[in-house]
Amino acid sequence: MPILEVENLSVSFKQYTVGLKYKKSTVISSLDVTMEEGEILVVVGASGSGKSLLAHAILGILPSNAITSGVIKYAGEELTPARQRVLRGSEIALIPQSVNYLDPLMRVGSQVRTSVKNGNAQAKQREVFNRYHLKTEVEKMYPFQLSGGMARRTLVATAMVSGARVIIADEPTPGLDSAVISEALNHLKEFADNGCAVMLITHDIESALKIADKIAVFYAGTTVEISPVEHFSGKGEQLRHPYSKALWRALPQNDFIPIAGSQPHPNQLPSGCLFAPRCEMAAPDCEKVRPVMRNLRNGMVRCNHAT
Repeated sequence: MPILEVENLSVSFKQYTVGLKYKKSTVISSLDVTMEEGEILVVVGASGSGKSLLAHAILGILPSNAITSGVIKYAGEELTPARQRVLRGSEIALIPQSVNYLDPLMRVGSQVRTSVKNGNAQAKQREVFNRYHLKTEVEKMYPFQLSGGMARRTLVATAMVSGARVIIADEPTPGLDSAVISEALNHLKEFADNGCAVMLITHDIESALKIADKIAVFYAGTTVEISPVEHFSGKGEQLRHPYSKALWRALPQNDFIPIAGSQPHPNQLPSGCLFAPRCEMAAPDCEKVRPVMRNLRNGMVRCNHAT
């Protein structure tokens, strides 16, 4: 049984315009992913494709004007708002994109210790600091006294001591040099090796390939493909969705061919396949009905013409 299942998730935001009038903007629609224990699922896609919103929906930290539908299950049971509050930070932990998530008024050692649910909190905090090469004196520092790398290792340490079974890392490596990126990826691999299910949200496909088991490709707020990592190779012949193939070929180490057009705005989504306006394979039926996710060649794809 998957430890985490997201089925047909949709997220909309209510935005007031004039007076009491409002409009509803749908930013995620028909999004599906599953996670297994000991597995690393990498989520890739352009900015605005819904990657971080998925993480926030799982954790139950969406803004108050968010409207959600669909089902999120943890260990086979629906993840209701009440259950999210209980599990957040204990069994489901976030490694956030920004180091600003650290409390600026609290010493970092104390912050990490608050995530320890069992055993000696100080001993576990010092053990994990030693593992991540954070000296003893770091625990008495405030976040503003840390380097960027130290702050990120502190965030990872917080997730490690929580004992979580699901770790969601939201863009943990932006702007870091190759050595620090490698270190961060090794931390995530360690989580998976210890039996955690890890979701890595990133733009850096090349780095993610080093640790991924599966890769989920998002486009305009929906999942268009879930593929074993080994299919992201060569010219992308084993990939299923036209967007996945185009994304792979756009990388500098591949053909470096840009994808024509742009991702549609949430308020201007086409009625049929969301990628159809940019797709060379688009047929008349693609513009009428949105395709559903289906199994294909040991993966999943949202495309009627994928083979």
